[in-house]
Amino acid sequence: MRDKIIIGNWKMNKTVAEAKAFVDAAQSIAAQATSHHIVLGVAPSFLALATVKANEGKLITVAQNCHFAPSGAFTGEVSIPMLKELGVTYVLIGHSERRQYFGETNTTCHDKLVQLVANQMTPVFCVGETLVEFEANRTQEIVKEQLRVGLAGLPASAISSMVIAYEPVWSIGTGKNADAGIAERVCKFIRDEIRDMVGSETAERVLIQYGGSVKPQNVAEYLRQPNIDGALVGGASLQIESFTQLVTPIL
Repeated sequence: MRDKIIIGNWKMNKTVAEAKAFVDAAQSIAAQATSHHIVLGVAPSFLALATVKANEGKLITVAQNCHFAPSGAFTGEVSIPMLKELGVTYVLIGHSERRQYFGETNTTCHDKLVQLVANQMTPVFCVGETLVEFEANRTQEIVKEQLRVGLAGLPASAISSMVIAYEPVWSIGTGKNADAGIAERVCKFIRDEIRDMVGSETAERVLIQYGGSVKPQNVAEYLRQPNIDGALVGGASLQIESFTQLVTPIL
């Protein structure tokens, strides 16, 4: 039986003080989640990472991005050694907003994944299609390419310990969510692709999340699906009340 994993992606929200207050308030629900084999985490801004990590308790702290180079002339970027110095071990890679607004490609995702694996870090690798691609019935084609390029050459042992998040771009921040049936079909497709790439043992171990307008009202329905092991949550993770309500239906 795979564990469940829920990560709140705070995006460009919360000051350091606000992040600290949230993490302090989240300790009770994080402890409950841990006792029920649910991994609960948050992805704060880079400025708040050190504070969240120092006060995480039973939460996991997730970075929203990283660069594949250990150092260099990359203004505005953050390296893996910088994250490791803080004790951060989980990193989001390929989030649709990074792809859409900041030029992230399947190739740069691959470069980052290779370096994270080499540094014994845990990637949360995001894949998903746009509305145009969804309506053109290209979901599987797009997701397959993202997986095949992003994970190329990585050993089964590395893939089995990472998290893959299916987040249809057309459902992020729009209030329009893929229903549980759509999400399950794509997550099963992802698992089957992993099986084809590196074998059934890895496919059955890898954790696959759904992300896209997940709310307290629908999270349980998603997590009842056999191939959905968790959720990557945006807006509903910003307030402690709704964050807590994301977990309570599945305890």
